[in-house]
Amino acid sequence: MLRAGTLDDIGFVRAVVGRPENAPYLTDEDETALAVYLADPTTRLLIWGEARGFAIFCDIGKPSGSVCLMRLALDAPGQGEGAAFLRALVDYGFDSLNARRLWLDCSGENLRAQKAYVRTGFVLEGRLRQHEYVPRIDRVIDTLLYGMLRTDWDALPR
Repeated sequence: MLRAGTLDDIGFVRAVVGRPENAPYLTDEDETALAVYLADPTTRLLIWGEARGFAIFCDIGKPSGSVCLMRLALDAPGQGEGAAFLRALVDYGFDSLNARRLWLDCSGENLRAQKAYVRTGFVLEGRLRQHEYVPRIDRVIDTLLYGMLRTDWDALPR
């Protein structure tokens, strides 16, 4: 259900990120910045299903085996697809990218994402208090750090 993103997918990514409900949680990048993810061997822009979601992995190939799930979003959240989407991303990270560890950060205000990450098997590893200024909402937010080790993933039910 995951496929490599292409230049044709950048409009979809921008549309999802540009929605007002995503403003507090997603970084908006222009087409040029997004195209870099397609060319850089240490990153992957992935599309889920028929453009139902997207994700960007980075830090691929680091000697530590730590891979960052830098950005992810569904086109239509709240439709019951979040668990399958997150599981597909986690499986991709460990299976295809051979990660030893996956990690991501999350806005301290994004309660839906926090619950979804824990249900998927991520562990809350830390909170950076008043860490990031978000211009789109004109305030400073906490950033939460979540991680999953390969051993955690191995223990998940298939």
